[in-house]
Amino acid sequence: MLKTMKPLFFLFLGALLFLAACQSITPSPTANEGLLTEIPVPGTEESGEPNLFAAEDGQIYLSWVAYLNDTTDALLFSRLEGTQWSAPKMVASGSDWFVNWADFPSLVAYRDGGQSLAAHWLQKRAAGTYDYDVHIAQSFDGGNTWTPAFIPHRDSIAAEHGFVSMVPLSENRIFATWLDGRNTKAPDAQPDAPHSHGGAMTLRAAIFDKNGRLFEETELDDRVCDCCQTAATATHDGLLVAYRNRSETEIRDIWFVRQKNGKWTRPAPVFEDNWLIAGCPVNGPALDAVGKRAAIAWFSAPNGKAQVKAAFTSADGQGFLPPIRIDDGEPLGRVDILMLSEEEALVTWLEKAKDSAFIKIVKVGPSGKLSESRRLTTTSPSRQSGFPVMAKSGDNLVLAWTEVDSLTHVKTAFVGW
Repeated sequence: MLKTMKPLFFLFLGALLFLAACQSITPSPTANEGLLTEIPVPGTEESGEPNLFAAEDGQIYLSWVAYLNDTTDALLFSRLEGTQWSAPKMVASGSDWFVNWADFPSLVAYRDGGQSLAAHWLQKRAAGTYDYDVHIAQSFDGGNTWTPAFIPHRDSIAAEHGFVSMVPLSENRIFATWLDGRNTKAPDAQPDAPHSHGGAMTLRAAIFDKNGRLFEETELDDRVCDCCQTAATATHDGLLVAYRNRSETEIRDIWFVRQKNGKWTRPAPVFEDNWLIAGCPVNGPALDAVGKRAAIAWFSAPNGKAQVKAAFTSADGQGFLPPIRIDDGEPLGRVDILMLSEEEALVTWLEKAKDSAFIKIVKVGPSGKLSESRRLTTTSPSRQSGFPVMAKSGDNLVLAWTEVDSLTHVKTAFVGW
């Protein structure tokens, strides 16, 4: 349970949200090849870990973490209203959160018209630095009030649980998948030892409803990479989940599982990069689906050669076509993908540029056809800059990222692709 905050803190937060609501927010163009038109993010002092979600009704949601002081973090969200963000609302706050540049919160909407939402964050438990749980809260009034949080994993083991992906399935059910470290804990594990204590990290999943009840709890893979993001999407014939696998010989390629006719397939590689690496690269895949086709983007570095690739599902949907390399020679990864149609997808990634990095974008098709890559903006190559994300609704394509200066700030913009 979240700690009780002092009244003074809530007065401060209320003032922050009120001032944000009163802001006059006018998009201003950036100088990045004319592709971006900034959408100022309201109510942020220092912030990070942005995420975007496009709901079935066309609404785009932005969620992010506000660092309210040295000990307290808050998960805020806004809706896109025309050309500006709505006044932010708070999902939850706490002084015992696990806030991480790569393992960030998310918010999704049930497929019921937009008033029912679910959001997740990570909260520490016990004494270990890397012992934390996934917490999910829900709102049924557009985010004004939130239910007490529940935990989707019922192992009750103090271990790592995170890198969550959520997919709305219906007006009453949401699918969630996450990395689950219950098997990594051995009796002699050290509380502060990072990531690996005994057994392997696993990939698990469950479905929850508006009452917080759990269904179809299952283990999807019993040995996966410890700290790369998961990705999940709903396809025309079932769920698709992608993640970074970990073989007994430390090959860490991107694998996938599919749910068809209510059953999960055996894990299989998207493509055999054969990337041999002893530690986790903290660089997970991204997925999207439109119609009868899905697409995936990922980072790999076999034989020390960094690369970003994309691949589309085959005509029968059982596997993936040969991958297409899309980077410009020095990628850092941190990919996202967004399908425009069954024949086109946009991919973003970070490309190294001397002491900085570029967020780049390219259009790719299943035949291997590539557009010229474009630079969207300059960013920091450091971990603080996080993972840029995209969302699209109608003609609006939105990018969110973290700007690193003396402080970090969430930035968003329309992309004029």
